[in-house]
Amino acid sequence: MPTEGGAGHDLRHHGDAEVRDGGAALVDLAVNVRTNTPPSWLREHLAASLTTLAAYPDGRAARAAVAAHHRLPVERVLLTAGAAEAFVLLARALKVRRPVVVHPQFTEPEAALRDAGHSVDRVLLRAEDGFRLDPGAVPESADLVVVGNPTNPTSVLHPAGVLAELARPGRTLVVDEAFMDAVPGEREALAGRTDVPGLVVLRSLTKTWGLAGLRIGYALAAPETVAELARAQPLWPVSTPALAAAEACVSPRAVAEAAHAAHRIAADRAHLVAGLGALAAHGVTVAGPAEGPFVLVRLPRAAEVRRCLRELGFAVRRGDTFPGLDADWLRLAVRERATTDVFLRALERAVTTARG
Repeated sequence: MPTEGGAGHDLRHHGDAEVRDGGAALVDLAVNVRTNTPPSWLREHLAASLTTLAAYPDGRAARAAVAAHHRLPVERVLLTAGAAEAFVLLARALKVRRPVVVHPQFTEPEAALRDAGHSVDRVLLRAEDGFRLDPGAVPESADLVVVGNPTNPTSVLHPAGVLAELARPGRTLVVDEAFMDAVPGEREALAGRTDVPGLVVLRSLTKTWGLAGLRIGYALAAPETVAELARAQPLWPVSTPALAAAEACVSPRAVAEAAHAAHRIAADRAHLVAGLGALAAHGVTVAGPAEGPFVLVRLPRAAEVRRCLRELGFAVRRGDTFPGLDADWLRLAVRERATTDVFLRALERAVTTARG
């Protein structure tokens, strides 16, 4: 697992660009937002919040709800405009000398650190190791370490104990759990833990609930870290509808619905992985075991396959913008079985076309 610095990747490329460039005609397997969301009850709840827009946002109820959900004091909760804002706050507010980002993973943390003037080192996990993390690969001198769990785009779920081994006195350990609520039972979650020194856990409510356009997430950390990050926020950083969403999405009803969705996603993912396995003769391999609402695949001429898939009506996420991956990788969002079956037929056709 080599460690390296430097840029060289389009860290600002995200899955939405794959869909935006093709319009509504494309079936979206590029963006990791659950389909058929937000549900009608959540849309109605958000609509009701619009009657209070004349008042400035008041985040106390939403913050208390998130704290209660994770059984934490409110001083350990910071509401943010999506997890992306939290990455910017961490990069700007914390005084760090040697930040390290574990890749392949969501590129926004490194982009935010670089924008804030930091020199960033990378720990690159290898496909040959199943993209598994060896805590010993992270330099002892790192005073900020960022890792995703389950990791986007590899879909690897790292054991909580392995991640906790990264904690050190004087080090901030940032674990991005944006997709953890898509894991049945949220096993290996660190959210709610107070025994890991320097731990900051980030959560997003946009993926499971289809709220990417609303921008809502939160950070869980020691009170002094929360206070430091809050000082870097602008006034009223989270809108009234987003606060209403935060409160609703940690309600017992929502938690039960998310848990049910996680099991359904796991079954749909197993169906997708089985179908991809049937294409092994075409050189298709799946990184795994996958545990998130997406899978990472390697295949010959992936860039050409991706173009063929677009012509066949499907958008998938290119992998070469993630440090540690090259042009042979694609990320596929998990969809319901009917969509997956049509996609698998299109993929077989695209792979055959690309091979000539």
